[in-house]
Amino acid sequence: MRIMLIGFLCLVQQGFAQFTDYNVTKEIQTKAKSVVVSAHPLASEAGAAVMRKGGNAFDAAIATQYALAVVYPQAGNIGGGGFLVAVKADGEKLAIDFRETAPAKAHRNMYLDKKGKANTDLSQNGRLAVGVPGSVAGCYETLKYARLPMEELLQPAIDLAEKGFAITEKEAKLLNETKEDFLRHNKTPIVFVKDTPWKAGDVLVQKELAETLKRIQKFGEKEFYEGKTAQMIVAEMKKGNGILGLKDLKNYQIKKRIPLSFDYKGYEVVTMPLPSSGGVLLAQMLKMSAYENLSQYQYASPEAVQIMVEAERRAYADRAEYMGDPDFIEDRTPWLISDDYLKERWASFSFSQATPSAQVGRILSSTEESPQTTHLSILDKEGNAVSVTTTLNGYYGSKVVVAGAGFFLNNEMDDFSIKPGVPNLFGAVGGEANAIQPGKRMLSSMTPSILLKDQRPAIVVGTPGGTTIPTSVFQAIVNIVDFGLSPNLAVNLPKFHHQWLPETVAVEKNFSHDTRKALEQKGYVFKERGPIGKTEIIAIDDQGHITAVADSRGDDSVAVE
Repeated sequence: MRIMLIGFLCLVQQGFAQFTDYNVTKEIQTKAKSVVVSAHPLASEAGAAVMRKGGNAFDAAIATQYALAVVYPQAGNIGGGGFLVAVKADGEKLAIDFRETAPAKAHRNMYLDKKGKANTDLSQNGRLAVGVPGSVAGCYETLKYARLPMEELLQPAIDLAEKGFAITEKEAKLLNETKEDFLRHNKTPIVFVKDTPWKAGDVLVQKELAETLKRIQKFGEKEFYEGKTAQMIVAEMKKGNGILGLKDLKNYQIKKRIPLSFDYKGYEVVTMPLPSSGGVLLAQMLKMSAYENLSQYQYASPEAVQIMVEAERRAYADRAEYMGDPDFIEDRTPWLISDDYLKERWASFSFSQATPSAQVGRILSSTEESPQTTHLSILDKEGNAVSVTTTLNGYYGSKVVVAGAGFFLNNEMDDFSIKPGVPNLFGAVGGEANAIQPGKRMLSSMTPSILLKDQRPAIVVGTPGGTTIPTSVFQAIVNIVDFGLSPNLAVNLPKFHHQWLPETVAVEKNFSHDTRKALEQKGYVFKERGPIGKTEIIAIDDQGHITAVADSRGDDSVAVE
């Protein structure tokens, strides 16, 4: 085994050595090992540790998710939701939907004032923004495929919450930047606020969260949805304008979906179906770009970027018009990813100029989400592959911490079209398909995915990033499959993103200037932005060699059994 350590974090404080001295491992190359890639080294290590005790990839997924709820509170959670895609060693494919739902008292006009104007502050901040959390239920559904008891899988997270861990410079900066929001939306003191600014090396101890996790450890899933924790959530709602009630929590159910599967150049892509738009978008973008055979071009060449941008443009126009919770709308996925439809869609493509967005869509704008999500990719030595994306929506979700329970609640209601045809704070406009209804799941972009070759896992991939998630996964796949790049380069080279509207193509600051100039002459407009996503990838070659890569854009890390 060869381990490449890129960056080393050693933050030691008296009494907390267990959780303040750890490695940030960005890449591992190995064979016949189990690996975990996640947004935080302590979470990745929690997953690897349970596999050393005899657990499999599903055990690791649970332990890693709970650990992220402690060490990555801006997105890791028990107060949010997400999606899991997995392929078991025996070939069985799974898709678990633990997305949040709208409370029973939710209604389509709940964020409109008397004049019909949308109030996005209410949908994004505070108690009215909260959807019914699904993460705990998702972990218990995952437990059906695991080996170890939940008591063991929760313990690493409990230890981290109870004893504390040293925060990084990035985490300190984010806590300081969000302090005023925390004070605005919490009526009782919370551990995320202190008198002096946070700094790297400070130890974050979360005793209340530890007690919540212990209650779940002792009493199970019912504790969160019907027990003391549920009562604490509802009590928190009553401190403001929240509408989530005990019946909402008690009635929450995960959905077992049929994974969306399709072929791409010798690979079977297994991904998430609706209510995540990510899998449908990925299928559309890969299939349309295949009409021009990306393999004949190089990474970031003008031709390749133009093909990919135009595929993204058409897919995201469809997202805004057709996609939503399949339990509430007609699921048009088979038609949307069919060759008959996509060839018609692609007929307007021309290398000579950019396609005007107005030419490919009928709604005024596309749907955009807050990019604060987190992803983990896991492969065990038996061949089980698990890809999980989970979120609170915005950084720290609604900014509301459940008093006495110590965890953030999501602000996922903003992922609905709070008024179809009217943009929210992010410029997001959706259609009737994503309007608010009680019990409905809000549309998502999360794209946990697994690529199979000869029926065995070849790539396990996913990323946070809101609407940039599908395009980042799209780029990671073509970087490896079409451009022949190493997994490390596939993840860490500069990215770009287009989502129909706005017309601009977003690029990271170090993206090719030559390509930009060439495409600007064809009518494309580029806009520089900060980092796009944090892709976590595991790639397995034909000889069984594993390369696991954590995105260098964050504190993400790889751990091995």
